[in-house]
Amino acid sequence: MTADIYHSDFQLGPDLSGKRIVVAMSGGVDSSVVAALAARTGAETIGVTLQLYDHGSAVKRAGACCAGQDIRDARAVADKLGIAHYVFDHESRFRESVIEHFADEYMAGRTPIPCVRCNTFTKFRDLLHKADDIDAPWLATGHYARMGVLADNRDARVMLRGLDPAKDQSYFLWTTTQSQLDYLRFPLGGLAKTETRALAEAFGLVVAAKPDSQDICFVPGGDYAAVVEKIRPELARPGEIVDIAGRVLGGHNGIHRFTVGQRRGLELGGQAEPLYVIGIDAAQNRVIAGPRRALAVRAVQL
Repeated sequence: MTADIYHSDFQLGPDLSGKRIVVAMSGGVDSSVVAALAARTGAETIGVTLQLYDHGSAVKRAGACCAGQDIRDARAVADKLGIAHYVFDHESRFRESVIEHFADEYMAGRTPIPCVRCNTFTKFRDLLHKADDIDAPWLATGHYARMGVLADNRDARVMLRGLDPAKDQSYFLWTTTQSQLDYLRFPLGGLAKTETRALAEAFGLVVAAKPDSQDICFVPGGDYAAVVEKIRPELARPGEIVDIAGRVLGGHNGIHRFTVGQRRGLELGGQAEPLYVIGIDAAQNRVIAGPRRALAVRAVQL
């Protein structure tokens, strides 16, 4: 089974007069450029922003998204382009679907990727419902991914990696369904980030030089452990760090502060070789440490 790249202008068509496109606008340069590209197709373009959280000073932090200044930036871009822009409050849904799940995964001894959860349950599910409510056949986003079709079934769309390896986001979108792919469009998938910024400058967008969002958006200051402890305070309790044989090597202040493969933060001196986190026993509140070779695996369950 092979995939061919799905070619067309904007992955929609060269003339979309009379059509309607919803653009997910986070307030960053990527989604702003998508909005500009959509508006240039002649389609009725509607920008939609979901307000997902509000952590006081965090809403003004550079590199965040979906709150405070970012919403104002999205609105400014929409005004510049002359398109409609709507903001919907999804804080409670985001907390339930993403933030609480984030804490629960750490409680179970796992390391979550909240962006996958956000795209699955907040951005794609909820935004697609918004698009459907206003009879818009497409939802365009600023993700660096591409659309493809199967060589032996031209009606079956598939997701492909973005051409820029430094910006590819297809791995964040692995939960996207076939029915969602029928609605979604990723206009930036064939561009490098430098090209996107050049387009933003050419369009005269105020966000052309805005920094990328790199941290977890709902974690102010990058201290994820504090966020987890606020939601699940029972995690902030001491426990043992043990070796593979169960011998106690030291102590920790919460299993949520560790992830498999981690070396820094164990603070275990006097060992014959560097030790890494090779497992987390949530039931026993233990962190298991071992040599680098103990991290090797023969199989993975997907």
